[in-house]
Amino acid sequence: MVILILIFFRNPLRTFPLNESHILSPADGKVVVIEEVEETEYFNDKRRVISIFMSPLNVHSNRYPIGGETKYVKYHKGKYLVAWHPKSSLENERNTVVVKNENFEILFRQIAGWMARRIISYARVGEKAEQSQDMGFIRFGSRVDIYLPLSVRVRVSLGDQVRGGMTVIAK
Repeated sequence: MVILILIFFRNPLRTFPLNESHILSPADGKVVVIEEVEETEYFNDKRRVISIFMSPLNVHSNRYPIGGETKYVKYHKGKYLVAWHPKSSLENERNTVVVKNENFEILFRQIAGWMARRIISYARVGEKAEQSQDMGFIRFGSRVDIYLPLSVRVRVSLGDQVRGGMTVIAK
């Protein structure tokens, strides 16, 4: 059991050539949703959401998809529905972060699943976010949603396995 806990809480050091025109995956996992939605917490407009499900076997450290200034951070108490449930984005415990740079303003949301029950975020409003750097952690099975402008070109497909801070999900 101790070995499984150590494997779960790992946070591998990753290096990747950074590019301001790329949006990187904020988490390791499987792409389970790509769709156009109305984002109602911050932007109040149509956005493309990409949802990444993290199984208990994935690395659960979350990373900044872009560099820039952290414009918004808000924690929401909530339920603990299974992370792949469509309502989990709005009803589960979650933490929302918005980062803006010259190219993009994106929102990403850490969502606790039924096992997770603990979100940790290092993001603070007004602080500099560095692309691919740690921004938080979700314990035990969860999901990250990232809301992108409709103008970006999505580079992943449903079912793709992505790696946080390494996989280019959009340009």
